[in-house]
Amino acid sequence: MQLSSLVKSATTAMIANRVRTLLTVLGMVIGISSVIIVFSAGEGINGLIVSQIKSFGTDIIVTEVKVPSKKKGTGSNLQSGTSIAQGVQVTTLKLDDMEAINKIANVRDSYASIMTQEKVSFENESKKAFILGTNEAYVNIDKSKVEFGDFFTDSEDKSLAEVAVLGSDIKATLFGDNDPIGKSVKFHNTKFRVIGVMKRRGASMGMNYDDYVYVPIHTLQKKIMGIDYVTFMVHRLYNLDIADQTAEDIRMTLRERHDIAFPTDPKETGEDDFRVTTMTEMMAMMDTVTGALTLLLLAIVAISLIVGGVGIMNIMYVAVSERTAEIGLRKAVGANTRDILWQFLFESVFITIIGGVVGIFFGVLISYLISVGANYAKLDWQFSIPVKSYFVAIGFSAFFGLAFGLYPAKKAASLDPIEALRRE
Repeated sequence: MQLSSLVKSATTAMIANRVRTLLTVLGMVIGISSVIIVFSAGEGINGLIVSQIKSFGTDIIVTEVKVPSKKKGTGSNLQSGTSIAQGVQVTTLKLDDMEAINKIANVRDSYASIMTQEKVSFENESKKAFILGTNEAYVNIDKSKVEFGDFFTDSEDKSLAEVAVLGSDIKATLFGDNDPIGKSVKFHNTKFRVIGVMKRRGASMGMNYDDYVYVPIHTLQKKIMGIDYVTFMVHRLYNLDIADQTAEDIRMTLRERHDIAFPTDPKETGEDDFRVTTMTEMMAMMDTVTGALTLLLLAIVAISLIVGGVGIMNIMYVAVSERTAEIGLRKAVGANTRDILWQFLFESVFITIIGGVVGIFFGVLISYLISVGANYAKLDWQFSIPVKSYFVAIGFSAFFGLAFGLYPAKKAASLDPIEALRRE
């Protein structure tokens, strides 16, 4: 049969059964829309994460605590994260380690941090906030900036000064429009004199920096938490091109200081009680995570497409049953088995392709609305739909049309013309 005849036959059959066809197409529309939305969301999430990582700066390396493991390779990272989430504390990373790392040639500067949560109050106002202990280099490395007042100095840090810099939200909660400089906020039964307010930054990587209270790390360690360790450090580099070598230098320095045996294979980091990550490695990890998430969501979407495919098989079975006489008549006037097979198979594919095209339209529309909503919520969400998603969507449509339309088409093609005409 010619393509024009196949299209005309398929269109006629669809018009004759509008409601049934519409419901069948709707199943494919939902499935294909989901495919487009998943790909677009994957791109949006990946872009959001990358932009937030870059907001910390691209010329940095992060060193954080890790629960050591006897497992080979870096596969212990998940186990380490689980252990820390369960309350396991690693207390081996110290401020002295940061000073040693600062002596590495390509390390420009570093800041260390530790965090706790306290109820912060001023007069009759109070709010639970994160207290971030850090050192003077924080404002030189991090993207957070002081809006007015000053950040604490290295001498204030080492002298255990009770001074604090407020995030913009905590300042607004405690002081409203009043100037907080020189006044004292209280937490953990200790008064801290406010010396500055940070410029509004918003949330990044799930952390709202505007709700932080920044204090000298030595003060937080000695006077509030009673500890001598830190949880992570950030190092700014001179030359980003040799970041990998610098990361290895940091690992060697910490292994020597922590009495950890040097592995024969540099990739064997299981016994380390720390993790050193470059920005390139961090973005690669995020790409892997978002890629895996996209595949998982696509697997879930495939279920809805299978449901739509079952609907297609059902409608084609009904079509074969209703058009038995037509099949017998066509065979009687010369149509062969292949003509009948192609006719019904084409109708199945034609329905799914239409569902795919409509699904792509709605998928793009919904993806755009998602990006508008995300940007309205002040998220750096870029509207983007990868070209491959269109091919996957159309490919899925054609595949399910063929897969679920083949058996009904074969059944139609195998009908005996005499028996088919007798059913009239």
